[in-house]
Amino acid sequence: MKTIDLSTKSASIEEIFALAHNDYLLVHTPTGKTFIVAEVDENDEEEDFGVEVALTRQNKAIMALLKERSLEPGKYTLDQVREQLDLASLE
Repeated sequence: MKTIDLSTKSASIEEIFALAHNDYLLVHTPTGKTFIVAEVDENDEEEDFGVEVALTRQNKAIMALLKERSLEPGKYTLDQVREQLDLASLE
């Protein structure tokens, strides 16, 4: 995976696409946001999904959220939902 930091170097969209050819490109913007640029092969959707899964696994924030969510109980009673949403008083 390649990386380009637009806060230290400018690049045209054509240059960015050229860098993303046959590889994923992380683009860091001057505002602090990060984007992934990748060439998409319309005939290879299964591989694209696999790559998305791999990239998601590298995202620490998403993985932390998923871990937190996995600790929650799988089922809630209607009364528990009402209590969590403070809807008990609407009955």
